[in-house]
Amino acid sequence: MSASPLPQPLPARRFTEAERQALHDIIAERRDVRDEFLPDPVDPAALRRVLEAAHLAPSVGFMQPWNFILIRDAARRAEVHAAFRRANDEAAELFPEEKRDTYRSLKLEGILKAPLNICVTCDRNRCGEVVLGRTHNPEMDLYSTVCAVQNLWLAARAEGLGVGWVSIYREEELRSILGIPEAVKIVAYLCVGHVDRFYAAPELALKGWRQRLPLDDLLMEEGWQADRAL
Repeated sequence: MSASPLPQPLPARRFTEAERQALHDIIAERRDVRDEFLPDPVDPAALRRVLEAAHLAPSVGFMQPWNFILIRDAARRAEVHAAFRRANDEAAELFPEEKRDTYRSLKLEGILKAPLNICVTCDRNRCGEVVLGRTHNPEMDLYSTVCAVQNLWLAARAEGLGVGWVSIYREEELRSILGIPEAVKIVAYLCVGHVDRFYAAPELALKGWRQRLPLDDLLMEEGWQADRAL
């Protein structure tokens, strides 16, 4: 019995100028949303498209290590919000005194306001201990999951959905609230909902926390250039 022929690549699709521009517009207009969520439930068809986009992310060894925990229950979101509040109070004290009031004035989450929260995890044992491409860079499964988060975020923006990434919590608290096993890593806690307003630029830039660095200041040729390091 002869072996089946190996699959061959197909001609590369060429995208139109309008399609290319649409992608760049979506990237440029993606925002970290905190306070602009509408109370309407997230449209199930739009949510499915967003999750399908996340699931199309590249992954080391085609591992697909992600899971998406959908959290709608108000009581459970209140538990997560309480965990955020405790961590946020601790975080405020870590900044220089002259920045603490500014920090406290920023709204850094939409856990209760957004009708849907999504916890994105990475199952580091999904393909066993030896994974193609992860043999010498063991963090690649985590990076793969971050790619899924970015896909989700951009697809959500295309659908008119807002997404906010919450990173201020103690992992052990969130793990306990959601019953996540120790072997599974929490990568992102996202707030998701319909919005009808987006800031024209990143909110932290508009509110004076930090400005975008010029790309040219971050470019290096052929290796690390200490004289160009910021």
